[in-house]
Amino acid sequence: MRLTVRHATTYTYDPPADRCALRLRLYPPSFGGQRVLKWAVSVNDQPVPALMTTATGDREAIWTRSEVGAEITILAEGEVDTDDTAGVVRGLKDGMRPSIYLRSTPLTEADAKIQALAKGVAGEKALDRLHAVFNAVADAIEYKPSTTSSATTAAQALKAGQGVCQDHAHVFISGARSIGLPARYVVGYLLAEDTKLTETHAWAEAWAPEIGWIGFDAANRLCPTDRYVRLGCGLDAADAAPIRGNVTGNSQERLSASVDISQTTGQSQSQNQGDGVQSQTQQ
Repeated sequence: MRLTVRHATTYTYDPPADRCALRLRLYPPSFGGQRVLKWAVSVNDQPVPALMTTATGDREAIWTRSEVGAEITILAEGEVDTDDTAGVVRGLKDGMRPSIYLRSTPLTEADAKIQALAKGVAGEKALDRLHAVFNAVADAIEYKPSTTSSATTAAQALKAGQGVCQDHAHVFISGARSIGLPARYVVGYLLAEDTKLTETHAWAEAWAPEIGWIGFDAANRLCPTDRYVRLGCGLDAADAAPIRGNVTGNSQERLSASVDISQTTGQSQSQNQGDGVQSQTQQ
């Protein structure tokens, strides 16, 4: 499937900010199930090419400015060809050992309830256990927007029994790690079939030794298809955020973001920024 994406993020500052440094991970990689045909990122209309590829296969750049002013607009757009690989990630230039993703973080720390959920599943092979955890998380957490925040932990989300795609991903990651299976947080874009879902999205990938990395989207109860565009990954949502930064000055910051994604021969879908991707700046 050929997908066209336009992702715009605007930060406004009152009074105008003094200095700003941004780390941008807005560059989708090409790998087995995803081929980037054209892609461009700009900040305030200035092109910002990717400078490096990280050990996880993510491409990133740094943008810094003094005398930033009242507004910063970040635009990422392009075309990507995708295949339905049933979630299996092949050909990604990922040099990280899977065991790195057994490490817990404050957002993914497993409590007794998460451990019980994960250890209660059956399955001889790792893949069978991962699918069982995936379904258990989908059963346990109702998709309900505006019920959690970027600071909500996996344990809090499972206790509440509701949340958004960030929460589904965090609980799945926490459960998988608690039974010794590496798992990581993934951000990207989704051409939604269901209007309750947003195009800016988050899901998880877990390591099955017999296959490798496989994507699991518990919010949709499916493995990623050709309707997904993968941007990058991390230990949790904060680590995987496609925009992170620091701003100096005593400014109040406001964020607005939107994504427009369409199949090249189809009709566009447009909506405000979804729940799965964090864009973080710190003053």
